[in-house]
Amino acid sequence: MINIAILGYGVVGSGVAEVCRMNNESIRRRAGKALNIKKILDLREFPDDPLADRITHNADDIINDPEIAVVVETIGGAGFAYEMSKRALSAGKHVVTSNKELVARHGPELMALAHKNSVNYLFEASVGGGIPIIRPLHKCLAANEIESVIGILNGTTNYILTRMEESGISFEDALAEAQKLGFAEQNPAADIEGIDACRKIAILGSIAFAEYIDSDKIHTEGISSVTVRDMKYASKLGCKVKLLASLKRRPGKLADIIVAPMLLPASHPVAVAQGVFNAILVNGNALGEAMFYGQGAGKLPTASAVVADVIECMMHLDKTPHDITWNVTQRENVVPHSECSVQALVRINKNGNISAAESLFEPFGMERIEEIYADETAYRVGLNQNNRLNEQSLQHILSQLRGNVVGWIRFYQG
Repeated sequence: MINIAILGYGVVGSGVAEVCRMNNESIRRRAGKALNIKKILDLREFPDDPLADRITHNADDIINDPEIAVVVETIGGAGFAYEMSKRALSAGKHVVTSNKELVARHGPELMALAHKNSVNYLFEASVGGGIPIIRPLHKCLAANEIESVIGILNGTTNYILTRMEESGISFEDALAEAQKLGFAEQNPAADIEGIDACRKIAILGSIAFAEYIDSDKIHTEGISSVTVRDMKYASKLGCKVKLLASLKRRPGKLADIIVAPMLLPASHPVAVAQGVFNAILVNGNALGEAMFYGQGAGKLPTASAVVADVIECMMHLDKTPHDITWNVTQRENVVPHSECSVQALVRINKNGNISAAESLFEPFGMERIEEIYADETAYRVGLNQNNRLNEQSLQHILSQLRGNVVGWIRFYQG
């Protein structure tokens, strides 16, 4: 029998316990050993819970217990969770987590500590919830140079944008609905501002490059500025508005990487993801494209990925088959955002100076979009392949048209 401990008994932590109870026999069969949740660390009491007798408020009860082999960290954040993860790894315990903030911020250090102590630090559930993506990218696609990754990596924002598209409701109304249904937190900033997706693409990029990509260096935008008018234009152009996390390999092992709402062709494989579902498309130089799709969040989907990592640890207690390390380099490995090429849908107020706008757009290639609203004119800008529009030039144009621009949004460039 293998003893494990759970740090944090919130949604994911309690989900881990539920999956362990629900699938106890199949876990025993696959791992070759029975699994026992010996301790659960939380500040609260859970008197009606089946595992109420396992609750402890003292971290030392777990760290100093030599019988506990695997620690499941579902606390969240990068404070106490970071300290507990370090202590557990230093004590020779395998650590499994769903904490994308912790992995994105301190992953290299924790992986190195795991390597030093001959244990595993596994984080399949940190990206994509229940969708298997970390291990396939690290192991199954190891023979490939990863050329690109594009994904819808946040279920909350995808639900909001889906509702705006399908029902024509505003961002504010869609967010309120998501909160009422439990798809969005009461403080949804990490989701709607793109921070959650940023951390996830940083993790995927670090695996793809085998080199740490700092999430703080990724240009990140949220969806709060997306309007119903954007949705109308998307429909007219055969697109959908999605919060996309995009990574492209550039010469010199540089990452062209961004998180932002974009117009994505409705025929694109990733566009199939509606509601709370996630989709991730990986392009390898030998394999070509591989698609990963499923529920990217939720109690049991996320817990299933966590428990899968626990089973891996149980099967290899004296080995480190997933010894992941990311090289931390001082070189700049992210293309400066200002230099990245861009195409955009720019909407101009008809009461403004249309001829001035067109003269600024024309050198970079433009296409006027058939009119939808009587009070504005829309252009697709950045079509000239010989004089590419980059982010810096786009912002310069928009600043010159200040007061005339009523909205703009990028096109995804595959």
